[in-house]
Amino acid sequence: MVTDITTDTRQERADLLQALTKQRQFLRQTVKDLTDQQAGLRPTASQLCLGGIIKHVSLGESGWVDFILEGPGAMAETDEAAYEAHAAGFRMEEGETLADLLARYEQVSRRTDEVVATLPSLDASHPLPEAPWFEPGAHWSARQVLLHIIAETAQHAGHADIIRETIDGSKTMG
Repeated sequence: MVTDITTDTRQERADLLQALTKQRQFLRQTVKDLTDQQAGLRPTASQLCLGGIIKHVSLGESGWVDFILEGPGAMAETDEAAYEAHAAGFRMEEGETLADLLARYEQVSRRTDEVVATLPSLDASHPLPEAPWFEPGAHWSARQVLLHIIAETAQHAGHADIIRETIDGSKTMG
């Protein structure tokens, strides 16, 4: 049996993007009709807020797509300043609006979708940067990175659902 690799590749990309799109929709639905003040609330024991989650997911997705395109040099350093920048990526800072955070997330989403559609191969890989949370010497393919983005988006959509339910009783996922 001869397999049409082009068709298989297109279908795999479509499947990955469909899974990512579904998780993005859950996350966006969670913040629907909230005020900026509500999006900045931290009503649980966690320091997470809904605006901060949108910001974090956007920054994370953008960073991982940079990794697909540029390799480990695109990833943040692991010094004290990098840790603080990472922590700030979970906060909705003074002057940030939910609308602006969602608009940025939309830009990041479009870029990711375009990159996935036009990558020469999902098998292309780069070494992961040296960091305590990565296995030494590990490489990730574009496919592995996309699966990671999907998992991260789903995990944070779940966090967001709990926070939203705590704020006003709304349930996004059930």
